[in-house]
Amino acid sequence: MTTSRAELLQVIAEISTANPDLRLGQIITNLALKARGPNVEAIWDCEDDEFLPVARRLLDQFRNRLEEPITADND
Repeated sequence: MTTSRAELLQVIAEISTANPDLRLGQIITNLALKARGPNVEAIWDCEDDEFLPVARRLLDQFRNRLEEPITADND
């Protein structure tokens, strides 16, 4: 297993933990479409090294959402 694949699998696991409602297929599809654009071949053709930066950005987005304080509007 390559370093990038091992890291990619780790980041995918962290995405899953950060958003447990997402199914694995949804995560992979979202990553492929963000990496390659909205075409059918994206899922099949996307390389591990293309997935990794996109997966990191998605994980950062989920983490940022978790860190945002929940406030009530009292207007």
